[in-house]
Amino acid sequence: MRICNAQVFSQEGAFQKRDLFLQNGSFAEPCEGEIFDAEGLYAIPGLIDLHFHGCAGYDFCDATAQSLDAISAYELSAGVTTICPAAMTYPEEKLAAICQNAAAWRGTGAALAGLQLEGPFLSEAKKGAQNGAWLQKPDAALILRLQEQAHGMIRLLAVAPELPGALSMIRVLRNEVVVSLAHTEADYETAVKAFESGAHQVTHLYNAMPPFLHRNPGVIGAAFDTPECRVELICDGIHVHPSVVRATFQMFGDDRVILISDSMMATGLPDGTYALGGQAVSVAGNRCTLADGTIAGSASNLMDCLRTAVQKMQIPLGSAVKAATVNPAKALGIFSECGSLDLGKRADLLLLDSDLRLVQVFQNGKPVAGTGTKPEKRV
Repeated sequence: MRICNAQVFSQEGAFQKRDLFLQNGSFAEPCEGEIFDAEGLYAIPGLIDLHFHGCAGYDFCDATAQSLDAISAYELSAGVTTICPAAMTYPEEKLAAICQNAAAWRGTGAALAGLQLEGPFLSEAKKGAQNGAWLQKPDAALILRLQEQAHGMIRLLAVAPELPGALSMIRVLRNEVVVSLAHTEADYETAVKAFESGAHQVTHLYNAMPPFLHRNPGVIGAAFDTPECRVELICDGIHVHPSVVRATFQMFGDDRVILISDSMMATGLPDGTYALGGQAVSVAGNRCTLADGTIAGSASNLMDCLRTAVQKMQIPLGSAVKAATVNPAKALGIFSECGSLDLGKRADLLLLDSDLRLVQVFQNGKPVAGTGTKPEKRV
């Protein structure tokens, strides 16, 4: 297939009007085939969400093939072609079931690149929507047992580095998973030690951690001072103020910011009461909260977050796309396979109009039927 006349994204963040060729599921050299005229459209890589919990009435922690089928189908319809869903804090038995389900899943929809464990090694004081009853001290052996259950699919592990034994655990696991600092009270010095021990990421920057203060820069300052550290950012318009989003892109540069949705099961569905991590969540518009008012995930998919970042937060389109494609692919170690429109990579592609509305999704070089459709509420 030849896609012609589109404004095509490059991994550096620029756009150029040129043709794209799709053959045998990959981006290819010029070839014959069906022509898709994309005049007036942007062509960008399929989005990659490495931190979300559910959508379409299902939660990744349901640990069923049915839930992953529904989640992956919705994400693909919304332009997210690769997913790495996150498990919440649960006992080992439940986490093992989640890992086993991910390892065994062979469904269609968005490609499953792996999974993230957001917990159970988190701070009680900064647990947010995590269930405090199941928090525990860092334990590398637990993660290695779960990794065996997951057949190596655990890509990310969220950790509060101030917990006893956290730094030694990070050193043990540094070549096994990407360790991300999260739900933490850590000061600057502790966070620096965690990065020196092998952590390389920060989970939903600003949320569930000390603020960035001029005498106490905390995790945020330590991340800035660590060039190889990437930071996740939720741009749903609820979690982080637009001014702070703009400052973050200026501070870290668009090579180090990863857009995430942190979406929960209400995403794509009407307002109401849902669940996250075994706790009831009230959803009104874009805001998801526990009974005490604590923000509990989001009701926005990653395409909505990208659109919000550009249209309401004044982030340049190229920077926002890079943060939702190139950077998460690199963080997950899959950039050789996807995350850009380069020759030989999997032909996962989105066509957007000038208002950044999704016109067509391509996966493995084939157009996806029903682009942009939303599921009915699960009974």
